[in-house]
Amino acid sequence: MENLLRPLIVVGGSVVLTLVIGWATDFLLRKADERHHDTPLWGLLRRGRIPYQLVLLAALLRGSYDEAQLLESRREGIGQTLTLVLIGSTAWLVIRIAAAIVETSYSRYASARAHRDPARVRRVRTQVTLIMRVVSAIVGVVAAASMLLTFPAFRAAGASLLASAGILGIVAGVAAQSTLSNMFAGFQIAFGDMVRIGDTVVVDGEWGTVEEITLTFLTVRTWDERRITMPVSYFTSKPFENWSRGTPQMTGTVFWHVDHTAPVEAMREKLRDILRECPAWDGRAYDLSVTDTTPNTMQVRALVTAKDADDIWTARVTVREQMLRWLSEEHPYALPRVNTADAVLPPSWNGHRPSPDGVPNQQRRFHGSARPER
Repeated sequence: MENLLRPLIVVGGSVVLTLVIGWATDFLLRKADERHHDTPLWGLLRRGRIPYQLVLLAALLRGSYDEAQLLESRREGIGQTLTLVLIGSTAWLVIRIAAAIVETSYSRYASARAHRDPARVRRVRTQVTLIMRVVSAIVGVVAAASMLLTFPAFRAAGASLLASAGILGIVAGVAAQSTLSNMFAGFQIAFGDMVRIGDTVVVDGEWGTVEEITLTFLTVRTWDERRITMPVSYFTSKPFENWSRGTPQMTGTVFWHVDHTAPVEAMREKLRDILRECPAWDGRAYDLSVTDTTPNTMQVRALVTAKDADDIWTARVTVREQMLRWLSEEHPYALPRVNTADAVLPPSWNGHRPSPDGVPNQQRRFHGSARPER
């Protein structure tokens, strides 16, 4: 009877104690989250309750398994498994806690500077994202190494592995040259303020917004919801347009080709009226000028301003559409036309083209394609 109750008490007690401690910890975090609305730390820490309970359960079972006297022949294997679970759950818990702390720090910073300096907030967000990926990678590597060191065979082979570490490092560096270059480029982007999450960029003729930045690749979401993924080394080796660099304010242009008789001054006043009713215009400046002429038309350019790339696009298409509608309704003569009227001929025109020597051209006509004999 004792052999049956002992493992039941040890295992069952460990499970019950884990659930009780986990519930109590989650209850305290929930109460703290309700009292402190100014910080999301306590709510974010609740995301680690599953790895926290795994750590408790694995630690309790690992420490009390010898007292359970269960499956004596499998003691080493079960102990090894519990140790691996403890290491893995501890690494998971550390990552969750680090993510909660970093996210809380970023939230406080963003709430304080979101309206004053949005560009710097995007820069810090990019850095925080890459830092969390680095921390996760380091914790994962340390956890994997710790798991491997629990096996006696790996501990015995450690000396030989250290002896060949130099050669293996050189070979790995040569083999992973492109990967390493992308990783260093990721750090350069994060801390060099070249491009940030949320920036509007033009890459290979594609206009879009930076959606994700990792240590090896960068994702750009285009205006038509496509995703362009490219290595981060591209942004450190090739030129690209960053419309959000510095201040997000932008100036856009709109071009029209109109007739030479188009009322330019009336178009300038109409542009002012259109922009006053356009929410995308930020009110900083506008202008309308004739920038070029051709034998049939003249080119008119309008300048409009907006607070960011999205609004400048909206302002441009609004001005273009409403100006064309106004010209077609109020000044249709100002639109480009193709001249189909008869040409104005000189008074001496008699229907025949004169020749340089005075001989009428009709006398120079020959039948067929034969040339006259001399």
